[in-house]
Amino acid sequence: MASQDWFDKDFYAVLGVSKDVSEAELKKTYRKLARQYHPDSNPGDAAAEAKFKEISEAYSVLSDKEQRGEYDQVRAMGSGARFTSGGAGGQGGFEDVFGGMFGGGGGGGQRVRFGQGGAGGAGGGFEDILGGMFGGGGFGQNSGGFRGFGGPTKGRDVTATTTLDFATAIAGDTVKLAQGNGRPVTVRIPAGVADGQKIKLRGRGEQSPDGGEAGDLVVTVSVRKHPVFERDGQNLRVDVPVTFVEAALGATIQVPTLGGDPVKLRVAPGTPSGRVLRVKGRGVPGKNGTGDLLATVQVAVPSHLSDKARAALDALAAALPDEDPREDLLAKARG
Repeated sequence: MASQDWFDKDFYAVLGVSKDVSEAELKKTYRKLARQYHPDSNPGDAAAEAKFKEISEAYSVLSDKEQRGEYDQVRAMGSGARFTSGGAGGQGGFEDVFGGMFGGGGGGGQRVRFGQGGAGGAGGGFEDILGGMFGGGGFGQNSGGFRGFGGPTKGRDVTATTTLDFATAIAGDTVKLAQGNGRPVTVRIPAGVADGQKIKLRGRGEQSPDGGEAGDLVVTVSVRKHPVFERDGQNLRVDVPVTFVEAALGATIQVPTLGGDPVKLRVAPGTPSGRVLRVKGRGVPGKNGTGDLLATVQVAVPSHLSDKARAALDALAAALPDEDPREDLLAKARG
């Protein structure tokens, strides 16, 4: 932070607190303001973003005991000081302010020169002098580091994984996960979560090292396969076997649903294998409603026939029209 900012900006006023505010009250006030003006809560609002940066800048200084002490001493010099280069007939500059402190006159007396110091250089530089004035090392620096304009840093994100059975993923559930520090965390898994989907829980990660926003907890979900149902977006698919007679003559059959009672579906006469029957609203719940259950008809061919059944099929074959169901397929293949 530029030293001029410490003269010009009243960080206590920015946060709306008194100069003797406690650390606990300071943190409480900052978090309230940060939530109010955070860019995520005010998308596209440039004024809110600017305010968020302003309060973050103020808190980054006042939350640090050493920087707060330095800031209070700089402000005590008077808000009228300006770090500008002096000129003939103009307002006194940086050297005028500190020249008076070290015995120099504001107008034409001896002034203190603030050169850049370095290893082996002649004399200390700007930071050496101010560091000596305020009882520390470099100006604006301390054991906690210089935070600058960015404000407090966000805590690190924490990742975790959980495996759910198929029905639980569709219905949603609350699970407990063990964090790296050994403490359990309760996570609400929303209904309809898909295999490989990531769920972000804001503020459930690591705490910020300097009072900023906590990191996030990112949970990756794995879903076990189901022996009957398969997910297709917001729909569920299931293969339903029917007999040759049911497919040929038509029938009412029962179809299973996920987590509920079977439903009855009408198979029309002459239904071919592969036809899809739809059950509205028995699929996967989501933001745009619940999907459907898609039942694919699979004609089951008996593997063992009695002599009576074989004779009946022979009679059926003789009674059916003499047609080749593959004729159209072969014609298309020949091009």
